[in-house]
Amino acid sequence: MDDRTNTIAGWVLAGCAAALGLSIASGMVFHSGPPEKPGYPVEGAAEAGGGAAAAVPIATLLATADVAKGAEVFKKCAACHTVNQGGANGIGPNLWGVLGKKHGHIPGFAYSSALTGIPGNWDFDSMNAWLTSPRKYAPGTKMTFAGLGSAEDRANVIAYLNSQGSNLPLPAAPAAGAEAAPAEAEGNVAEGAPANTADVVNAATPASGAPSVDPAAAEQAAKKGQ
Repeated sequence: MDDRTNTIAGWVLAGCAAALGLSIASGMVFHSGPPEKPGYPVEGAAEAGGGAAAAVPIATLLATADVAKGAEVFKKCAACHTVNQGGANGIGPNLWGVLGKKHGHIPGFAYSSALTGIPGNWDFDSMNAWLTSPRKYAPGTKMTFAGLGSAEDRANVIAYLNSQGSNLPLPAAPAAGAEAAPAEAEGNVAEGAPANTADVVNAATPASGAPSVDPAAAEQAAKKGQ
């Protein structure tokens, strides 16, 4: 009898433990609340948002670029490229005088068709785009470097590359406040307009043959009449 009672008590305890475990598990599944950010993240969506800061034109950054700092940044490229005149090609081509040259500027170097197929020459804008992301600039390129995330670093290294055999004139930076000029012009017109109807009347040209009236004299005459 005692053995049967113990057996029944054991089954009852086991059932209670199982029920408790199921209760805790279901609570974790159904009562944990909604996710903090519902949905799935889309690559690039955050960058395309309205709150993203507008990119500063490379011409503006080049105006204050530091060649010495660019030489330091270029050390990240030195494992694959030389930049001195007559330097040997490495994993990548020698970059002496690269700005102003066509894509694929070293004859005989094994460039990818993805790069040589891009029309035009290496200018400041194209070099900036390339250094930002080689894979985006030339999809299928052999270049494995991920790119430079800092716009200032890119401007500095471009200035350095330009000093190594290219020496192209720097592009003119966009005029500060150029976009605001039309609005300022409109504001000046508004500021120059008469403030009220009385001013409009006083500013109007007298009719042909009608004597002009001095507003100050008219005011004094009105006071005497009072």
